Amino acid sequence: MELGTGVIERIVGNVEKVIVGKRDVVELAVIALLCQGHLLIEDVPGVGKTTLAKSIACSVGCSFRRLQFTPDLLPSDVTGVSIFNQRTSDFEFRGGPIFAQIVLVDEINRATPKTQSALLEAMEEHQVTVDGVLHPLPSPFMVMATQNPIEYEGTFPLPEAQLDRFLMRIELGYPSPDDEVAILDNQQTAHPLDSLEQVVDVPEIERMQRQVKAIMVDPLVKQYIVAIANATRQHEDVYLGASPRGSLALMRTAQAMAVLRGEDFVPPDYVKELAAATLVHRVIVNPSARVKEITPKRVVADVLERVPVPGARASRWIVS
Repeated sequence: MELGTGVIERIVGNVEKVIVGKRDVVELAVIALLCQGHLLIEDVPGVGKTTLAKSIACSVGCSFRRLQFTPDLLPSDVTGVSIFNQRTSDFEFRGGPIFAQIVLVDEINRATPKTQSALLEAMEEHQVTVDGVLHPLPSPFMVMATQNPIEYEGTFPLPEAQLDRFLMRIELGYPSPDDEVAILDNQQTAHPLDSLEQVVDVPEIERMQRQVKAIMVDPLVKQYIVAIANATRQHEDVYLGASPRGSLALMRTAQAMAVLRGEDFVPPDYVKELAAATLVHRVIVNPSARVKEITPKRVVADVLERVPVPGARASRWIVS
């Protein structure tokens, strides 16, 4: 397990040269990569969402493409098109920006639902179908999408099916005053991203992804994960709870956290630590709860208090 921890530490330490004072967020982003999942970064402009994606791609030596989502973007601008070649008298497929190992989708909620849906097959099945022909995507493959949570003019909210395909949703937040001064110092003469070097290669990442899946998860911990997901579905303030894909995301991220911490098994504490990042965006509260200003984040926190940890007694009630 020391080998895996060392690889993650190299990636996190390298990204921290650019993203200052946000180690917990950087670790979550690396965990998403090791879980072969996709990441939704939701925060206000200027806090480093795009820079985080670029830093990770540079650190791991993956091919990187950026898609700027706008209302006039077409699905073919994402997936690619088949073009007629007059010399061969045949159609040739020219892949779009989605054919990269790490794809940054900037301002994902600014594109129309039709264009947003072009990502669904790619994110879930790691392939795209154009003109009836299936085209596999490179490995590893990860979509890192950004959106501004406070702008609603000219945006199209992500549908539940698309949100569910994101392994985690995270927020960067504003830096502390000391960290912001450090950012000013780091970027006074040049951007640290310009000199960022690769610290691991793609075969190492793929080896780590296999190692994550091999981490032992006790049956009681699996039952705990399912109980948490089930409690979000039964919660009195919830219209739509976490899906089975959410349960799998919680287990997989907990396995990656165990690798990060040098463990060979998943303790329940890791499940609790990652529940918010993996489940909040999958929960929809009902209208009466919204009137009372109850948020999905509050629901997940309430569920974690209610569901008994394996080996502990329930604080309020037990989910059957």
